This record gives sequence, structure tokens and C-alpha cells, in this order.
Amino acid sequence: MWQEFFFAGVRALVDYVATHTLTCLVPAFFLAGAMVTFVDRETVLDHLGAQVNRLKSFSLASISSFFIAACSCTVIPVASGLYYSGAGIGAAFIVLWVAPATNILALVYTGNILGIEMAVSRVVAALLMAFMVGFVMSYTFRDEAAAAPPQRQGIPKKGIITKSEFILLALLVISLLAPNYLVQSGPYLTKVLVWGAISAVVAIYSVMALEKDRMLAWLRETWWFTKTIFPLLLGGVFIVGIIGEALPEEMIKEWLGGNSLRASFLATLLGGVTYFATMTEAPFVDTLMKLGMGKGPALALLLTGPGLSLPNWLAIARIFGLKKALVYIPTVMISGAFMGWLFGNFIL
Repeated sequence: MWQEFFFAGVRALVDYVATHTLTCLVPAFFLAGAMVTFVDRETVLDHLGAQVNRLKSFSLASISSFFIAACSCTVIPVASGLYYSGAGIGAAFIVLWVAPATNILALVYTGNILGIEMAVSRVVAALLMAFMVGFVMSYTFRDEAAAAPPQRQGIPKKGIITKSEFILLALLVISLLAPNYLVQSGPYLTKVLVWGAISAVVAIYSVMALEKDRMLAWLRETWWFTKTIFPLLLGGVFIVGIIGEALPEEMIKEWLGGNSLRASFLATLLGGVTYFATMTEAPFVDTLMKLGMGKGPALALLLTGPGLSLPNWLAIARIFGLKKALVYIPTVMISGAFMGWLFGNFIL
């Protein structure tokens, strides 16, 4: 029996490495490393203070969080650092939510495995949820915002990114999107050739446009993402293959089939207590959908699985306080179930 489970995990791993690594993960890691290296974080943080207009700070927190590839636990130091450095509680908890739930690596991988429709739905639903989380936390703990110090004045603001680095980011985005979304049919070799041609342009431009220290910093950040995330992905995909072999199809159809509110809520419960390393949720959801899981519950699991976990609950309560954890966690789970039901019945 154990041999069947083992070989199911191996098959999932072989398929993953053969069809997703080169044209999906490699450019995604380079893009994530470039974001960390080239986007000026101080300029971003200057617009997240408690006294900043909520629409402005929430929008910036949501968008910037797309470029922080982190799981539900590793994002906590980032969000707490923002919070204790003066960011508003709404903006800090948006980062805490969006970074693991909808970062750019996870989105690209979701589109690659589950299709562009699911990836776009995940973006839109996550942004809606981000504003819900931000407003609920800001309103519930509004006394903190009233007591926050005013914005700093007279500090010269730097640009968020230089022109040459922006062009490089644009080329990296093209190298990521073109093989996976522009080349929808034909042999996988075609995707590899498209990716290789664009990557050659990226390499030539980076050598010509970047100073040596900036390029080395970019490569260091890229390597950090690779060594941190890739082993977890391999292990996660192997486990997902085993789970797909072990789970009875009838149970998935009964409890997670269709697009009912109950099915979406059960999916959020499953995601809320289970730990997912970033990007491992996509193959897991793909496996469940093949066993009969509905699109709405699948989206609910994509939204809540990466952003919440039992270790995440405990860490939030310890770092931010029990009251904030008791508001934040139910807000995410309820809104995640609602988004799954809404998108499953009316959009997907």
C-alpha cells in the first residue's frame, strides 16, 4: 500500500518539475528578488502611517504586498515590523493578509496550474478581502489611530524606483507572462524557447544598465527566494500527490462539491487550520478539484489556506495581542467563505 502512495507522490513531483519549474518558477524568483532589491521600501512605508488617508494607505499596502512572497508565519515579522514602526493597524494587517494569500509567486503559479480565470478571481477577491480586513481592524481599534503620532514632515522623499530598474522589472514581468499566458497551445518546448529568448534580453539589459553591486544584490535576493521556497514546494507537491491518492473522491464531492456557502465555509476551516508554504496551495487545490471540489470552495481555500494556519493564529495573538487575533481571524474566515460563495455562484 505504501508503495502506491510513494509513487503517487513521485509522479506528482516529476510532473511539477517537468512542466512548471523552468518557465514559471525561475522567472518568478528573479522577479521577486528584483522587487525586493529595486523598490524603495522606505518610500512605500512613508505612505502607510495611521494618520494617512485609509483609501490611500490600504491601496498601497495591498498592492505592495503582492511582491512579498511569504507564508502565513514568515510574514508576521514583516507586518509586525511595519506596525511597530508606525504603520496603521489596518495597513499592517492588510500586509499580514495579502502577502501570503496573494503574492505574485502564488498568483503566477495559480494561473499556471488552475487557469487565468482562477488567478484573476483570486486577485480581485483578495483585494476586496484586504479592504474588509483593513476597515474592520481600523474601526475596531480606532483609538490606536487617534493616538498615533502625526506624519513626519520635512523629510525629502526619494523615488520609488529608477527608470532603468523599472524597465528591468517590466522585462522580467514579460519573461514571466509570455511563456505561460501568450503561448497557450503547442509543445512545452515552445514555452521554453520563448522564455529563453526573453531571458537573454533581460540578461543583456541588466549587464548594460545595472551597477555591479545592484546586480549582485538582486542575485542574492533571488537566491534567497529560491533556497527558501523551492525545497518547500518540492516537499509540498510530493505530499499533495500522496493526499490525492489517499482521499476518497466521494467525501470531497459530498463536503466540498458545488458552490454552497457551507462548502465554502468548510474550505475556509480546512485552510484556516492547515499550514501551507507559499505556492503549495495551488497543487493541493488542483488535486481536490479533480476529486470533485467546487470552484467556489476552491477559491475560498486559495484565499484562506496560505494566509492562516494554527501556528499563525498563536503568533498573531502573541505579537499583536489576543484581542486583535480574535477580530482578525474570524474576519478573514467569514469574508473568505463569502467570497468563495459569491465568486462560485456568480463569476467562476
